[in-house]
Amino acid sequence: MRRFTRFAAIDWSGQAVARPAGLAVAEARDDGPALVTRDGGWSREAILEWLTMLADDGADMLIGLDLSPALPFADAGSYFPGWAQSPNDARALWGMVENMAADDPHLAATSVVNEPELSRHFRRHRALGDRFGQGRGRLRLCEERQRAAGFSPTSCFNLVGAAQVGKSSLTGMRVLHRLAGRIPVWPFDPLPASGPAIVEIYTTIAARAAGVRAGRSKLRDAEQLDAALAALGSPPHAPSPRYDDHATDALLSAAWLRHVAHDPALWSPPMLTAHIARTEGWTFGVV
Repeated sequence: MRRFTRFAAIDWSGQAVARPAGLAVAEARDDGPALVTRDGGWSREAILEWLTMLADDGADMLIGLDLSPALPFADAGSYFPGWAQSPNDARALWGMVENMAADDPHLAATSVVNEPELSRHFRRHRALGDRFGQGRGRLRLCEERQRAAGFSPTSCFNLVGAAQVGKSSLTGMRVLHRLAGRIPVWPFDPLPASGPAIVEIYTTIAARAAGVRAGRSKLRDAEQLDAALAALGSPPHAPSPRYDDHATDALLSAAWLRHVAHDPALWSPPMLTAHIARTEGWTFGVV
């Protein structure tokens, strides 16, 4: 099994601005995790440049992205049931999002959710699409597994509230589309023998693994963060310029990846079929 020597985590944001406050990048090192900073703050374009640089350098790094790289498919046999142009797999979905949002600045995806047919599938402010579904909305198979394990996943079709993940997912798909052929994305691609690879992460899984109780998964100071890191066998973090939810999520998740990435069971979830790997993907750490 592939063994990585470097580990990073990216807390993502779908906010349609140049430099979303929610973007944070961290790398777990032998002497503890540290934020990777950029003058003026991170933009999605800057993160794309950073990832491209890692690809060019052949960095032996496992990179966790806190976003959903695909929409639910297995439950209805389609991303957008009832729409003849619905893509057949995740890579086609990424291409569709990129094409529709080509004129949206900052790698945003506003044009996708504004498209009349697609808007029927999303929950938006003051608008619930007639194809959104019941309750929390449609979930991917790995998200159903998360719910069975006691987590509270949110539908990728939800664009409302603090728990919304739809905009993050759609903007992330634009980045994944542009990285095609540069960095493999598991499980859509097999793990490469060398160089970087990307996996989807859910930062709450890292928090639970570090002993952070449900309802208190957000760490907001250095002492809390170091206590959680110690539970993962990680040295304390390097002093951070910020201790908001996004920074601590990235720091803890990078250390968690370093702690668990060599577990073969996490790379072979029993329910991860070839069809699910091609259409929905999987959250690393869910079994």
